[in-house]
Amino acid sequence: MLKIGVIADDFTGATDIASFLVLNGLKTVQLCGVTPDLPAPDAEAVVISHKSRSCPVDEAVAETQASLQWLLKNNCRQIYFKYCSTFDSSAKGNIGPVTDALMETLGEKFTIFQPALPVNGRTVYKGYLFVGDVLLEESGMRNHPITPMTDSSLVRLVQMQSKGKCGVVDVDTIRKGVDAVKVRIEELKSAGYSYAVLDAIDESDLLIQGEALKDMRLVTGGSGLAIGLARAVAEKDADSAKAQSLGYPKGKKAVVFSGSCSVMTNKQVAFYKALAASRLVDVDRLFSGSVDLDAMASEYAAFVLEHENDENAPLVYATANPEELARIQKQYGAEKSSRAVEQFFAALSKKLQDAGVERFIVAGGETSGIVTKSLDVKGFFIGPAIAPGVPWVRSINNAVSLTLKSGNFGQEDFFLKAQKDFPV
Repeated sequence: MLKIGVIADDFTGATDIASFLVLNGLKTVQLCGVTPDLPAPDAEAVVISHKSRSCPVDEAVAETQASLQWLLKNNCRQIYFKYCSTFDSSAKGNIGPVTDALMETLGEKFTIFQPALPVNGRTVYKGYLFVGDVLLEESGMRNHPITPMTDSSLVRLVQMQSKGKCGVVDVDTIRKGVDAVKVRIEELKSAGYSYAVLDAIDESDLLIQGEALKDMRLVTGGSGLAIGLARAVAEKDADSAKAQSLGYPKGKKAVVFSGSCSVMTNKQVAFYKALAASRLVDVDRLFSGSVDLDAMASEYAAFVLEHENDENAPLVYATANPEELARIQKQYGAEKSSRAVEQFFAALSKKLQDAGVERFIVAGGETSGIVTKSLDVKGFFIGPAIAPGVPWVRSINNAVSLTLKSGNFGQEDFFLKAQKDFPV
């Protein structure tokens, strides 16, 4: 029986939570989608990654339901819907509608929302989400190109998207212990609530919650709650080092892709450009009307291969500061410009794979999803973490290794550290 089955709404988020599961003792495999006849892997936890964070609601629900049916077929004990620790969504979804659909299929009347990841500065206090020392709405997420977050109240966000009423299990209750959390949840159920947001300020709060929620059929959250749940259900003799062991040789050639425009990724790109050959994706050229995408991808591939023997891997980036991003979105549209950049990275990654590149360091959820798909990766073995929530992974079906980084994860030297920390 699978102990935990995670349905993740993007690729970086999937590797994020998979990393915490293996770090805390559960042998974990990440799959890039499932088919009904796919056998369950030899693992205690499975993470199924989707690209459903910002797609139409109906598509997100349908994708999630397909994964849910596969998990139920394989006798999964607990279902975990995973989204970003900054609750990336809009007033219409997709977090709320997907959660409601999962609850309906499972026949559950109540579940929880827990996006906190204190090790990366995401905390929840009295139902409000903080990024570092500021409220979510005051962070760089306010200017996210696809899912700008302008409200920090998780209760309001949940109720805007969902069908039911949402309450809070605050930190004072949580620090009274496991039984107090269970009692508060039962109180909310009896009062007609369908959901609860759980506070978490540090990892000890997540450990209490993991023990309190280990028997709940459906939970939702970022990757932080996985720390507590994994420890609560792992065998007593679980070996996290063994769970993270990949046992594969160092891959040939490497490249760094950056599609995220987050505050931290801008810092990481600026830091790394001083150390390695780099080239900016010419977004205006992509929209010139006469561009040949294949030819443009070949041109950038030639640049990467020209620097394949450099000490540090070459960087290709579409990362832009807020002013440049605003110009691009105003001129071409947010969705169209994002899609054009994704298509470019898809074409480029395939050309580089054909040329023998085997290591891909990728920043940005949307970019990670399209690169993974272009490389025909069906799933991953999860390896050691480079930064909290960002591991090296190895394809289960071809000679590709990747690290897939959410925009604001990692420190300024992440791209360099990823290469130095590559497992051998």
